[in-house]
Amino acid sequence: MFLKTITFAGAFALLGSTAIAGCGISSGNVSILSNDFPAIQAVTSAAATCAGDGVTVETNLTKDHKDIMVAALTANPAQYSSVIVSNSTLVTLMNDGLLRPLDEMVAKYGAALNKNQLITVNGKVMAVAFMANAQHLFSRVDVLKAAGVDSIPATYEEVLAAAEKIRAADLMEYPVALNTKAGWNLAEEFVNMYMGTGADFFKPGTAEVAINNKHGVATLEMLKSLVAYSNPDYLTYDSNATQAEWEAGNLALATMWGSRGSAVLDDEGSTAEVVAGTVLSAAPSWGNGPRPASTLWWDGIAISTNVSDEDAEATFAALMNGISPEVVKANNDAAVWLVEGYMPSPASVGVAGTASGGAAPYPMIPFMGALHGAIGAEISDFLQGSESAEQALIDVEAAYTAAAKEQGFLK
Repeated sequence: MFLKTITFAGAFALLGSTAIAGCGISSGNVSILSNDFPAIQAVTSAAATCAGDGVTVETNLTKDHKDIMVAALTANPAQYSSVIVSNSTLVTLMNDGLLRPLDEMVAKYGAALNKNQLITVNGKVMAVAFMANAQHLFSRVDVLKAAGVDSIPATYEEVLAAAEKIRAADLMEYPVALNTKAGWNLAEEFVNMYMGTGADFFKPGTAEVAINNKHGVATLEMLKSLVAYSNPDYLTYDSNATQAEWEAGNLALATMWGSRGSAVLDDEGSTAEVVAGTVLSAAPSWGNGPRPASTLWWDGIAISTNVSDEDAEATFAALMNGISPEVVKANNDAAVWLVEGYMPSPASVGVAGTASGGAAPYPMIPFMGALHGAIGAEISDFLQGSESAEQALIDVEAAYTAAAKEQGFLK
């Protein structure tokens, strides 16, 4: 299925001023599957307060949500009445018909929603966005200063130069980290870096992959240069591992999600020295590219097709309670919220700077998932030195083409 029109306008628009009075439901079973980070914890915890008087609320917050969501929602009835989706997971679930339109529920329970939050596909509301996110640079300015680096890097070339000075000064052997765990995370780092070139992933108007070119080679070479300053176990580093290394004081430059900002800057799990020295900034550009090497993401509410109308309605109402202005006020620094009353903080300046610098949204096209999977499976051999960049891209192209044909995107 090709998605003809996908609309998400005004990523930083705010909600309207009308709050929802209570949960507004008296029956139904609510079950939510999502990623696990502080902003999601706040949303799902607030949704859970709707439990009682005939309403049940269960949640499963797990970093493995992408691996289980399709099977969980394919069941009839679905294992979960809602999945908290993002740019890419929305398309994945829609391709299999696992999400239902939300127009009627928005009309009934969404008085506080601004139309710019409504993720519209082919004229139907398929998700409601409530926060924005992007990967960007985290820097230890105290370590940079000690190494003789006078300013926060604005390009990845400057990141490499700073890393070399830090290593040469014997301050840190492995000062750099990205979320390079083999699979989805590693592929996302490639996507971020490739987006920074301004080049297209596919031949215009087709599902034919177009990364086997000088931009693809340069992207791989930049990633390899960066992981040369990373811990040798970099292929195991997901968001949790990178944050833990940062808070332990083992890193000076890292690309992390904006949603990690508040956890890094709080007074838990780290030291006063690390917190005081940490500054968040926009994602770097590189290679004289036209925009930051990152992708803009949103997280939002989606409702399963294979649940009863009663459960679907109860779930939507509970999640509207989960993204109320009151919840945001109490968790202001947990995310870049798209909700009335949100006040940008030091934890959100990196996302804001990345957005204002012109970073593009992650490609919301049905076959991007197949390419993402192929990249994650095929580029680690190059990074570890066992094949050339050109061969890695040939392998990616072959793996993608096979998957795209199997899924009906290519003949």
